[in-house]
Amino acid sequence: MLKFYKQYLPYFKNYKLKFFLALIGMILVAFGTAGTAYIIQPLLDEIFINKNRDMLFFMPFIIVALYTSKGLGGYIQIYYISFIGQDIIRIVRNKLLDNILQLDIEFFKKNHGGELISRITNDINRIQSAVSNQIASMIRELLSIIGLVGVAIYQSPQLAFYGLIVLPLAVLPLSKLAKRMKVLSFKSQKSVSDITTQLSETFNNIELIKSNSSEKLEMNNFAKYNQIFFNINIKSVKTNALVSPIMEIIGSIGFAVVIIVGGNQVIDGIMTTGSFISFTSALFMIYTPVKRLSSLYNKMQDALAANERINALMSLEANIISGKDIFPKKIQTIEFKNIALQYDDFTALKNINFSVKTGETIALVGDSGGGKSSLINLLIRFYDPSHGSIVLNNKNLKQFEIKSLRNNISMVSQRVYIFNDTIAQNVAYGAKFDEKKIIKVLKQAHAYDFVFDLKDNISTVLDEFGTNLSGGQRQRIAIARALYKEPHILILDEATSALDNKSESIISEVINEISKDRIVFIIAHRLSTIKNANKIAVFKKGEIVCLDKEENLLKNCLEYQRLNSK
Repeated sequence: MLKFYKQYLPYFKNYKLKFFLALIGMILVAFGTAGTAYIIQPLLDEIFINKNRDMLFFMPFIIVALYTSKGLGGYIQIYYISFIGQDIIRIVRNKLLDNILQLDIEFFKKNHGGELISRITNDINRIQSAVSNQIASMIRELLSIIGLVGVAIYQSPQLAFYGLIVLPLAVLPLSKLAKRMKVLSFKSQKSVSDITTQLSETFNNIELIKSNSSEKLEMNNFAKYNQIFFNINIKSVKTNALVSPIMEIIGSIGFAVVIIVGGNQVIDGIMTTGSFISFTSALFMIYTPVKRLSSLYNKMQDALAANERINALMSLEANIISGKDIFPKKIQTIEFKNIALQYDDFTALKNINFSVKTGETIALVGDSGGGKSSLINLLIRFYDPSHGSIVLNNKNLKQFEIKSLRNNISMVSQRVYIFNDTIAQNVAYGAKFDEKKIIKVLKQAHAYDFVFDLKDNISTVLDEFGTNLSGGQRQRIAIARALYKEPHILILDEATSALDNKSESIISEVINEISKDRIVFIIAHRLSTIKNANKIAVFKKGEIVCLDKEENLLKNCLEYQRLNSK
């Protein structure tokens, strides 16, 4: 727990005044609590036993002052500590997402989106109370205990010894409960991640689920994860609920001893009735903050478990290291020199050697899994080659800044990515907004007509995944977005697959026009879309088996002939 607060202590330096005010609030609460126990003694001895009329009129003002102190102090503490905690969590959540976004594409391939969402939302929320309300409660309860112990010792040091000596007996069972709570917290957080992942998959694949009438299947899958989460939470409730009875039983032992010893002292006249009642009130009141502290310590295990899961993500670093050189204003050539790529035990590419110049269009064809997309992933530096190098203008691709490199590459993939935003913002995504430029690229992508037929034209808000557009319309928006960047390198991965023949023909003409001053890579299964390519690379099992113009491939390449006959 000390390690946890040591990690978050630097954050509190930014809130010195607010924390000081919150501390004042905690002190007021502790003062009011301890004072409430103390005034029982003069209340009984001076008013009810000694019949002191002056004290009778004075005491109500003290009572009001004490309870005002508790109320005002509680408000100050809750507000400022909550502000600090909420703001720290905001900063941590930003840092966590920023770190995740810097990681390699391989990380996202291996970790489900639902799991990451759960870490950023649920796990961080579990930390929030630990860095705000729980720390405040701990300080407040400790101050209350100190104040109440002071009252108890002041009234009778001997009785205080008998009444408090039993507290250490609670340490062993409570520490075991805390360990169990931490284990259950890990399981609970993992279970929430499973639920989030299941829901994410369900909603992302809702069309498939509906078309296969598999709603019941998905409901059953969700119900299993939900039942596991319920079982873990019930165990947590049962474990945490044991704190109170343990403290009650141990506390009753101490109180029983106090009754015997203190009762004898009152009978013998050593101690007044008011002092004894004040002492027992303080003793009773001590056990309440001690129980709360024990319960808070158990709840802290939840935050500790969540923090370990968050730190595991925070400690991850990207393996793809950015270079320092700015991407050149003009590309002469890109050369692939003896490239090989391996994913774990799978060889995706081997012996790749070719070059391409500005103004050229190179098509990559072959069966699925042949290595075409893997080659593109290397160019965009989603991965680095296991062997060999990609050389751009006689410089290794690794020497360029990743941001600068990717800002000069546009990619349109089979899966079209649409954001829940306007068409204009979707087209200009990641770049400076320019309405004239947006209209220009929409025309180039053969999307202008259908966009301006919409009620709000370029200001039309698209649904999540662009469901209020047809597949072909979404693909044209993606092509417009790619053109908006004015890239040096344009990658089209089945970019015309959702277009009709007429639109495909028009887009092919656009590609021919824009390829004059840039390099274009086209991944295609429909060979009709690549007839104008300067080169066609035929892939098979991770290798380029043929590389030539189409007319020569039709004569000399058996693999291309096979693909062409499909």
